[in-house]
Amino acid sequence: MAATESTPTGALVLMAALALPGLLPSARAESAPDSSMIGIRNLHYREHQPNLERITVNSPSLVFMTPLAGEWTLNGELVIDNLSGASPRYHTAISGASNMQDKRTAADLRLKRTLSNGSVTLGAAYSNENDYRSAALSIQGTVDSGDRNTTLLWGLGGANDKINPVNLAVRDERKRSADALLGVAQVLTPVDVAQLSLGYTTGHGYYSDPYKTFDNRPRERRQTALTAKWNHHFNASGGSSRLSYRYASDSYGVRSHTIGEEYVQPISEGWTLTPALRYYTQSAAWFYADPNYHPILGPPFLAGISLRTRPILSLDQRLAAFGALTVEFKVSKQLTPEWAADLKLARYEQRSSWRIFGGSSPGLAPLTADWIEVGIYRRW
Repeated sequence: MAATESTPTGALVLMAALALPGLLPSARAESAPDSSMIGIRNLHYREHQPNLERITVNSPSLVFMTPLAGEWTLNGELVIDNLSGASPRYHTAISGASNMQDKRTAADLRLKRTLSNGSVTLGAAYSNENDYRSAALSIQGTVDSGDRNTTLLWGLGGANDKINPVNLAVRDERKRSADALLGVAQVLTPVDVAQLSLGYTTGHGYYSDPYKTFDNRPRERRQTALTAKWNHHFNASGGSSRLSYRYASDSYGVRSHTIGEEYVQPISEGWTLTPALRYYTQSAAWFYADPNYHPILGPPFLAGISLRTRPILSLDQRLAAFGALTVEFKVSKQLTPEWAADLKLARYEQRSSWRIFGGSSPGLAPLTADWIEVGIYRRW
């Protein structure tokens, strides 16, 4: 949702898999689940700028989890994204992408083996749309200490993407990336658990946007990300706090900070309330330029920028300096021992003036996104 350019495709598989498990600190050994689950979710997402409706997404998905023989577990998600709308204000090439209709299908599968002192998970992800195809593989693992108070986390992954834009700007371009992650989770007290992880991504290939005017980016990108998480349980209320911080930097010159807080509060009769707040800020890429169009010729002709002296250039607002705030509220209900449902409402706001460092992007238009997600699940 309103994602920035700072998270490479392959890293999504790893970082999701190595999230801090559970709400409460626990020193007991991990065990394989003894029940299966299937669920249906639907996401409706809408993104807009001043006087401009942009992207609308309707995304139904199927999620499932089932134990297999012994200590094996299979879980995954199947998604269909239906996208419509317009490309971002500014920078958009005069092409069929300016007003688009698109459909993306994606699958994410994970096979997990629970061990006496940890676990190993194999992952595979695939997505396909009319102009972009991506395939990714990953392996993640955990290793518990003898007293079960410390868990080492590790992961490796890779992605291979193929790009064929409908405007034929390029054909059969490729983008390949590889990821590594190492972390540790530590039980600090009976009500506190913390996690620290370090990730590295390297990639090469076609990173430019073929639908944007004057978009020519470096064909290599490297990113390092440090993530810290702290979960605290409040015995008096029965609620739990999830606090997180992430710092990332890459070879494009983008430096970003993300701080988030999520509070999970069970209440009576199977209800759970989860408000969340997240702040994000980033500096601009070294080759980003604000849209400064020629005073006479107008868009897409630029003023004060020579493509001869600046062959590496992008006017993509996702590479600008900006700050963003996301507010979420989720309500969950355990309907019966077998059935559960949840509803999430969220709003994302992005402004150049909300950044806390990293130069200025005065030409950046404000961006707002709203989404609603509803799901129902059954266990047996």
